[in-house]
Order: sequence, then structure tokens, then C-alpha cells
Amino acid sequence: MAIKFQYNKTSLTNLGKQLKVRQNALPTLKSKESALRVAVANAKAESDALQQKLESSLKEYEYLAGLWNEFTPGLISVKDVELATVKVAGVRTPELRNVIFEVQPFDKFAKPMWYSDGMSILQNLAKLGIESEVFLEKGRILDFQRKKTTQKVNLYEKVQIPGYQEAIRKIKRFMEDEENLSKASQKIVKARHQAEEEEEAV
Repeated sequence: MAIKFQYNKTSLTNLGKQLKVRQNALPTLKSKESALRVAVANAKAESDALQQKLESSLKEYEYLAGLWNEFTPGLISVKDVELATVKVAGVRTPELRNVIFEVQPFDKFAKPMWYSDGMSILQNLAKLGIESEVFLEKGRILDFQRKKTTQKVNLYEKVQIPGYQEAIRKIKRFMEDEENLSKASQKIVKARHQAEEEEEAV
């Protein structure tokens, strides 16, 4: 990235300020990046654990497979999922608060005794699946932000900071050269002036 600048003190001051902003921001960005990296790993681990729990729960209830044929479809459904927004390393992420189920009325005397237990089993399984998905989404959001932060760290560290430092070096070198030339030309003018004065004196 080419940094635009002019060979003067104003440009030097502006570049110095820009450099300082990036040098000060870099440690914060690096800590944010590592915090996000940890948060992504945690969200993935949590999602995987819930998925495993769901799979083992499904296996646990395999013995009831025959009974589910007697279960009325559409008797229970997810009405709403209540989510909250939680900040993780400065990033807004979803967190599951509650799953609201809609249960159709049924005659408890006409239906088998296990119906009530079946309802709570289905609610638990659905809640595990939804919670796993929420953690998966949380991981996706955090990973996207981590990638953006990594890009910014690389931009500052590998492109902008060295670019500003190089531009500052060039301006300083130019100004030093200009000063040296100015001093040299002053000496020449002074020497000529003295020579002329000496000639006039003769």
C-alpha cells in the first residue's frame, strides 16, 4: 500500500500521528484476535458436546421407537425461540434463553400413559438440537470477526506501520539533505562575499 505524503514538516507530523495510532492499536487488536480464537474454539466445543448429547439421547430412546408410531404428529411444535445478545470479546453473539413449545390439547384418558413422558422427551431433544445450532451460529459469527481482526493485524503489522516508518524516514532524509544543501550554499555565498570584499579592499 503506497502511503501518500509530501516532503514537509506538516506531512511528517501527520504521518507520525498515524503511525502512533496504529502502533497503539496493534496490541489491543492482537489480544482481541487471541480472545476471539479461544471463543471460537469454545463455541465449537460446546456445539459438538450438545450434538453428542443429542445423539446419545436419541440412542437412549431407541427402545421407544415402536411407540412413536402411536404418537400423534403435530401434537407438539416449537412456537418460539428466545435469544439474548451477549458480547464476547466485543462481538455481539446469540445466546439461547428459552424454547417455547406449543402443545395441542389431547385426552389424557384416551391416550397411552407414556404420552406425557413422550412430550418431555421430545422437548428435551428439540432443546438440545436448537442449543447446538445456536452455539454453531455463535462460532460462525466469532470466526468471521476473528478473520477480520487477523486481516487488520496483518495490515497494520506488515503493511501500514512499515509503510509509515519508511515514509517518515524518506521525509527526514530529504529534510536533512535540504538543510545540508542550504548550509553548503550559505557557506559558498559567504565565501564569495568575503572574496568580493577582499577584492574591493585591494
